[in-house]
Amino acid sequence: MGLRIGQGIDFHQLVEGRKLMIGGVEIPHHKGALGHSDADVLLHAICDALLGAVALGDIGTHFPDTSSDYKNIDSKILLQRSYDKIKELGYRVINVDSTLCLQAPKIKPYITSMQSIIANALEIETDDVSIKATTTEHMGFVGREEGLMAYATVLIEK
Repeated sequence: MGLRIGQGIDFHQLVEGRKLMIGGVEIPHHKGALGHSDADVLLHAICDALLGAVALGDIGTHFPDTSSDYKNIDSKILLQRSYDKIKELGYRVINVDSTLCLQAPKIKPYITSMQSIIANALEIETDDVSIKATTTEHMGFVGREEGLMAYATVLIEK
Protein backbone atom coordinates (compact mmCIF):
# COMPACT_ATOMS: atom_id res chain seq x y z
CA MET A 1 0.00 0.00 0.00
CA GLY A 2 1.56 3.29 -1.11
CA LEU A 3 -0.15 5.78 1.20
CA ARG A 4 1.63 8.96 2.25
CA ILE A 5 0.57 11.99 4.22
CA GLY A 6 1.88 15.52 3.86
CA GLN A 7 1.46 18.59 6.02
CA GLY A 8 1.88 22.22 4.97
CA ILE A 9 1.68 25.59 6.64
CA ASP A 10 1.94 29.12 5.29
CA PHE A 11 1.79 32.67 6.63
CA HIS A 12 1.42 36.05 4.96
CA GLN A 13 1.22 39.62 6.17
CA LEU A 14 -1.95 41.58 5.48
CA VAL A 15 -1.44 45.03 3.98
CA GLU A 16 -3.47 47.78 2.33
CA GLY A 17 -3.41 47.94 -1.46
CA ARG A 18 -3.24 44.21 -2.25
CA LYS A 19 -5.92 41.75 -3.37
CA LEU A 20 -6.89 39.05 -0.90
CA MET A 21 -6.66 35.70 -2.65
CA ILE A 22 -7.58 32.61 -0.64
CA GLY A 23 -8.11 29.19 -2.18
CA GLY A 24 -7.98 30.67 -5.67
CA VAL A 25 -10.83 33.08 -4.90
CA GLU A 26 -10.55 36.86 -4.67
CA ILE A 27 -12.24 37.92 -1.45
CA PRO A 28 -13.34 41.54 -1.00
CA HIS A 29 -11.45 43.08 1.93
CA HIS A 30 -9.64 46.30 2.72
CA LYS A 31 -6.36 44.37 3.11
CA GLY A 32 -4.66 41.74 1.01
CA ALA A 33 -1.82 39.30 1.53
CA LEU A 34 1.73 40.47 0.87
CA GLY A 35 3.97 38.14 -1.10
CA HIS A 36 6.08 37.59 -4.19
CA SER A 37 3.22 35.70 -5.88
CA ASP A 38 -0.47 36.43 -5.34
CA ALA A 39 0.21 35.29 -1.73
CA ASP A 40 -2.62 32.73 -1.57
CA VAL A 41 -1.92 31.30 1.86
CA LEU A 42 -4.25 28.30 1.47
CA LEU A 43 -2.94 27.16 -1.89
CA HIS A 44 0.65 27.60 -0.67
CA ALA A 45 -0.04 25.38 2.36
CA ILE A 46 -1.55 22.73 0.08
CA CYS A 47 1.47 22.93 -2.26
CA ASP A 48 3.78 22.37 0.71
CA ALA A 49 1.67 19.42 1.87
CA LEU A 50 1.79 17.82 -1.59
CA LEU A 51 5.52 18.32 -1.99
CA GLY A 52 6.20 17.16 1.56
CA ALA A 53 4.19 13.99 1.11
CA VAL A 54 6.71 12.80 -1.49
CA ALA A 55 9.75 14.35 0.25
CA LEU A 56 10.36 16.95 -2.47
CA GLY A 57 11.01 19.84 -0.11
CA ASP A 58 8.88 22.94 0.06
CA ILE A 59 7.25 25.51 -2.18
CA GLY A 60 10.24 27.87 -1.90
CA THR A 61 12.57 25.19 -3.25
CA HIS A 62 10.52 24.75 -6.42
CA PHE A 63 9.13 28.28 -6.86
CA PRO A 64 11.64 30.64 -5.21
CA ASP A 65 10.65 34.19 -4.35
CA THR A 66 13.99 35.29 -5.78
CA SER A 67 12.86 34.36 -9.30
CA SER A 68 11.07 36.89 -11.47
CA ASP A 69 9.29 33.91 -13.09
CA TYR A 70 7.02 33.75 -10.05
CA LYS A 71 6.46 37.47 -9.46
CA ASN A 72 2.67 37.97 -9.00
CA ILE A 73 2.02 34.44 -10.32
CA ASP A 74 -1.45 32.99 -9.78
CA SER A 75 -1.06 30.38 -7.04
CA LYS A 76 -3.45 28.06 -8.89
CA ILE A 77 -0.54 27.60 -11.31
CA LEU A 78 1.78 26.73 -8.41
CA LEU A 79 -0.80 24.24 -7.11
CA GLN A 80 -1.08 22.61 -10.53
CA ARG A 81 2.69 22.39 -10.89
CA SER A 82 3.04 20.91 -7.39
CA TYR A 83 0.38 18.33 -8.20
CA ASP A 84 2.11 17.53 -11.50
CA LYS A 85 5.29 16.75 -9.55
CA ILE A 86 3.56 14.13 -7.41
CA LYS A 87 1.74 12.67 -10.42
CA GLU A 88 5.11 12.22 -12.16
CA LEU A 89 6.05 9.98 -9.22
CA GLY A 90 2.89 7.92 -9.68
CA TYR A 91 0.78 9.41 -6.87
CA ARG A 92 -2.76 10.71 -6.73
CA VAL A 93 -4.52 12.75 -4.05
CA ILE A 94 -7.13 11.04 -1.88
CA ASN A 95 -8.18 14.06 0.17
CA VAL A 96 -7.21 17.47 1.54
CA ASP A 97 -8.00 18.83 5.00
CA SER A 98 -7.18 22.47 5.69
CA THR A 99 -7.68 25.22 8.23
CA LEU A 100 -7.46 28.96 7.66
CA CYS A 101 -6.64 31.26 10.57
CA LEU A 102 -7.81 34.83 10.03
CA GLN A 103 -9.73 37.35 12.07
CA ALA A 104 -11.49 38.94 9.11
CA PRO A 105 -13.12 38.72 6.65
CA LYS A 106 -15.49 35.82 7.11
CA ILE A 107 -14.82 33.29 4.36
CA LYS A 108 -17.76 30.92 4.73
CA PRO A 109 -19.53 32.33 1.63
CA TYR A 110 -16.45 31.48 -0.48
CA ILE A 111 -15.65 27.97 0.74
CA THR A 112 -17.68 26.14 -1.93
CA SER A 113 -15.85 28.03 -4.70
CA MET A 114 -12.49 27.31 -3.07
CA GLN A 115 -13.33 23.60 -2.79
CA SER A 116 -14.26 23.48 -6.46
CA ILE A 117 -11.04 25.20 -7.58
CA ILE A 118 -8.84 22.95 -5.46
CA ALA A 119 -10.71 19.76 -6.35
CA ASN A 120 -10.47 20.58 -10.05
CA ALA A 121 -6.71 21.18 -9.85
CA LEU A 122 -6.11 17.97 -7.87
CA GLU A 123 -8.51 15.79 -9.90
CA ILE A 124 -10.66 14.87 -6.89
CA GLU A 125 -14.26 15.48 -5.85
CA THR A 126 -15.23 18.65 -3.99
CA ASP A 127 -16.31 16.61 -0.97
CA ASP A 128 -12.70 15.38 -0.75
CA VAL A 129 -11.57 18.95 0.03
CA SER A 130 -12.20 20.19 3.56
CA ILE A 131 -11.71 23.89 4.29
CA LYS A 132 -12.30 25.13 7.80
CA ALA A 133 -11.73 28.61 9.23
CA THR A 134 -11.10 29.97 12.67
CA THR A 135 -10.21 33.27 14.29
CA THR A 136 -7.65 33.60 17.05
CA GLU A 137 -10.12 35.48 19.26
CA HIS A 138 -8.23 38.75 18.64
CA MET A 139 -4.94 37.29 19.94
CA GLY A 140 -1.58 37.52 18.20
CA PHE A 141 -0.76 38.79 14.70
CA VAL A 142 -3.79 37.03 13.22
CA GLY A 143 -6.13 38.53 15.81
CA ARG A 144 -4.73 42.01 15.20
CA GLU A 145 -5.34 41.47 11.44
CA GLU A 146 -1.63 41.86 10.68
CA GLY A 147 -1.53 38.52 8.89
CA LEU A 148 -3.18 35.22 8.15
CA MET A 149 -2.11 31.60 8.08
CA ALA A 150 -3.22 28.26 6.73
CA TYR A 151 -2.56 24.62 7.56
CA ALA A 152 -3.12 21.78 5.11
CA THR A 153 -2.86 18.02 5.25
CA VAL A 154 -3.06 15.77 2.20
CA LEU A 155 -3.36 12.04 1.87
CA ILE A 156 -1.96 10.58 -1.33
CA GLU A 157 -1.56 7.08 -2.72
CA LYS A 158 0.63 5.45 -5.34
